[in-house]
Amino acid sequence: RFIACPQLARTVRRCLQSGAGPGPGPQPLLLEFAPGPGILTRSLLDAGFRVVALESNSDFLTDLQSLENSLDGQLKVVHGDFFRLDPLAKGALKPPAVSSDKLFETMGVAAVPWRADVPLKVFGIVPQPLERNRLWRLLFAMYECSSIYRYGRVELNLFISEKEYTVLTAKPGKSKVYQALTVLAQLGYEIELLHKEPWSSFATNLKNGGLAIPKAGQLPNDHFCLVRLTPQQNLFTGGLKPSNASTFIFMVKQSFAKPKAKLTDRLNSWSLDNSDTLLKALEIPKNAAMYNLYPEDYKRLFEALQNSDLFAESFFHDEVLASTRTMN
Repeated sequence: RFIACPQLARTVRRCLQSGAGPGPGPQPLLLEFAPGPGILTRSLLDAGFRVVALESNSDFLTDLQSLENSLDGQLKVVHGDFFRLDPLAKGALKPPAVSSDKLFETMGVAAVPWRADVPLKVFGIVPQPLERNRLWRLLFAMYECSSIYRYGRVELNLFISEKEYTVLTAKPGKSKVYQALTVLAQLGYEIELLHKEPWSSFATNLKNGGLAIPKAGQLPNDHFCLVRLTPQQNLFTGGLKPSNASTFIFMVKQSFAKPKAKLTDRLNSWSLDNSDTLLKALEIPKNAAMYNLYPEDYKRLFEALQNSDLFAESFFHDEVLASTRTMN
């Protein structure tokens, strides 16, 4: 677990306040996950935020609860793990697993329509182990409007590694960086870089006291990036809906199994015989490779396939179920 050093708290507070709305009115409610010893929590409280701290490590709970008791309702501490919200396991949940319904009831946050304003802001440092998997899980929930996204366009303010930020914001044509995650993130979120911070500004509670900085290979990875991910208000327009979003996700993932493959070859593998006609209608070049398509092209392609008599969603059924269970 990475823990922000005290000197970083002021910067984080300023970045989060930048999206809090104009004027001196009350700050929106902020859900902070994995606050640890509460270094950033205290700074957020000093800035006037109302904070719900979701902490999974019992070693930190006592001090956080003492801080909660010293305040007049500005802080609520909950024993739970943000990345163990709504597990697929049946039966009663045992902390740190948490139900989002119970969590939102505790926070007093009600569901709003998708196109309404952001109902809740989330802040935290994404753990480095399984970082990519955690980002995928959030994407699945957002596209399906499940878990926290049943309540509307929940805004995420996350510290993620620079290498993952590079993937999220990559441009078409870069086969080693532009990926399925890129396409789905850019379609689903408004992505805003709030701040870049060197790894040295973070401490760790690992036993050896070292910084477990992940190796990135060819991608830059000298910083932690504070990134704001706001779900797109117009995401569910045309033929894309929460009910068929899993199929769309799998279609994009399968497209990047061979990113340099021609789009026409991929369409033929889906038993689509009129691919030339379809691509002409969409104004997509016949020789385009999968990694050349813009995120909007994938959405338009999916919507066109939905309207095609030659394309059946059931083609992806088993793969979609397996992929969804893996992410959860």
